[in-house]
Amino acid sequence: MHLSPRHEPSPPNQSTRPPLFQVVPAGIAFFHIKETATGRVRGFREDHNQACALARSLEARIELLA
Repeated sequence: MHLSPRHEPSPPNQSTRPPLFQVVPAGIAFFHIKETATGRVRGFREDHNQACALARSLEARIELLA
């Protein structure tokens, strides 16, 4: 009996390209949102969840311009 490998489709709205922004710890309860291409800090937040939300927002804005 031959079993073919199971290929699962990728989840919708999820691409395989690397993220444009990265959330990096920058002290105690402080996070920088860094642009991965240049290393420049584009924003900062005291809450990790808010920092991630800002990174997603910045990425969405860039995708709209492309």
